[in-house]
Amino acid sequence: MSFINYTNREITCKIVYYGPGLCGKTTNVQWIHAQTAQEARGKLISLATETERTLFFDFFPLALGQIRGFKTRFHLYTVPGQVFYDASRKLILKNLDGVVFVADSQDERMDANVESVENLLTNLQDQGDELSKVPYVMQYNKRDLPNAAPVDEMRRLLNPLGAPEFEAVAPTGVGVFETLKQVAKLVLADLRKNT
Repeated sequence: MSFINYTNREITCKIVYYGPGLCGKTTNVQWIHAQTAQEARGKLISLATETERTLFFDFFPLALGQIRGFKTRFHLYTVPGQVFYDASRKLILKNLDGVVFVADSQDERMDANVESVENLLTNLQDQGDELSKVPYVMQYNKRDLPNAAPVDEMRRLLNPLGAPEFEAVAPTGVGVFETLKQVAKLVLADLRKNT
């Protein structure tokens, strides 16, 4: 749910990067942050532990144009990858405007991807949301690895809703901005429709 600040004439939208551990959520957000002009981005906050790269969230605002005279700003969050941190995942999903699911393309990570998609569906349902009603984009990351599963197989297992999908190599930026632009476009279209 977008936050509207009438004093500053600003709409803040929340996009959550979701997926299994070490799939590239943090790498996506770090790449976007590093490639965004300094005046258009805020501080990147990253919390890490010994067992998980992102314990709570990465966050930064990104200004992306106006809607009806209001500036738009996006806050990008990642969730912890391990199901052990499910309470944090649920907290981060609260009041979201859009979701990017980052899937790890490695064959041996398919079970973790499926488990994470199912966890996303459950957590959204628990808070009264449905994935089919939320702006949603699928990213198949790590496409450069020799053990990457075929996209058709990943689509069958992970994207039954037919969400827009992108192949990516997050450390080099391949597909990263394309994914962000698509989810931002869907969020803004949804916002225009509901305002």
